[in-house]
Amino acid sequence: MKVIPASASHSDLIASFQVKMALETENLVLDPITVGRGVKAVFDNPEKGAYYIAVDENGAVAGCLLTTYEWSDWRNGSVLWIQSVYVIPEFRGKRIFSLLYLHIKSMVEKSDAFSGIRLYVDNTNLNAQEVYKAVGMNGEHYTLFEWMK
Repeated sequence: MKVIPASASHSDLIASFQVKMALETENLVLDPITVGRGVKAVFDNPEKGAYYIAVDENGAVAGCLLTTYEWSDWRNGSVLWIQSVYVIPEFRGKRIFSLLYLHIKSMVEKSDAFSGIRLYVDNTNLNAQEVYKAVGMNGEHYTLFEWMK
């Protein structure tokens, strides 16, 4: 299993993952057309972010995540936000998120442009919270507030 940058050819697959993830984790039904356009927008505008996928030796995709950028004036660098994490059910429990996370962490450690990694997780998604703690992340510093249209 290895992590590679996703390409636009993965757009439909990634969009389907996001629709499934929202339903599984938040019981939220997303519009597939809107999600598809949102995924495509990342590939059309790389300044919005980058998708990464975990693939097996045959090229089958086991999971994905999206990184987006937050400028930190305190650190004079960008913080990578991990979003849109999805691991196919048959690959869960096989450390796919850990593989994806360690890839992103390595990118951050090797670059002076990046200052750290953040992610948010639904308060009720206790399984994901345990996974994030297991890779060394913590939720002790900030509480996220939002207003969504």
